[in-house]
Amino acid sequence: MDPVLRAFRDLVAASDVDLARAALAIAAIEHPDLQPADHLTRLDELAVRSGAASVRGARARLDRLRAFLFAEEGFRGNADDYYDPRNSCLNDVLDRRLGIPITLALVTIEVGRRVGLTLDGIGLPGHFVVGARLGGDVVLLDAFGGGALVDRGRAEALAARAMGRAVRLRDAHFAPVSGRQIVARMLRNLQGAYARRRAWDRTLAVVERLLVVDGKAATHVRDRGTALVNLGRLQHGAA
Repeated sequence: MDPVLRAFRDLVAASDVDLARAALAIAAIEHPDLQPADHLTRLDELAVRSGAASVRGARARLDRLRAFLFAEEGFRGNADDYYDPRNSCLNDVLDRRLGIPITLALVTIEVGRRVGLTLDGIGLPGHFVVGARLGGDVVLLDAFGGGALVDRGRAEALAARAMGRAVRLRDAHFAPVSGRQIVARMLRNLQGAYARRRAWDRTLAVVERLLVVDGKAATHVRDRGTALVNLGRLQHGAA
């Protein structure tokens, strides 16, 4: 196995995946010279500058984090160019303050963890939100929507808009997703962005990482073949 893929395999094999490091490893497809330590430090700095760690009470701390990230720092959803690959790269999201639901959620989760909040990724159909555990309650936060708090009805509306049809959400839809599932969803988003641009070399790099995360999925094997064929590597695509 290629050393880069081996390192990625080891990263996502952990029982508690380091999401920030995994996201930066994904971003290295677009930015081969990326230095993860620089961007991990930026997450640390955001946490310190937010001042949220010194706020008493989980709900007040969450509100402070929301105000800091979305009102003061200006993180927002890139609705104008949703399929720009940079929206899927954590370093670019930190630079540009623009992203898609899952990368903006990841920034929120990672900065939130650094200030003592317990935040989870919630993978709705076609959309991704943050679940904040506040005592016995869970509050949903839409990072793509400026950090707005959403109830179940609003979550259904967000999913319906993304899917282009009515959606009825069940309790299972609101269960936290694993770090490995988040990594896979980030990869699929980036795969779609590259495929739209017919950037087949980078599409292939993404699919190879998806095969590391879930090597049994037939769709990944098919997509690898599609990328190889489009790169003119027919023999490899048929193998």
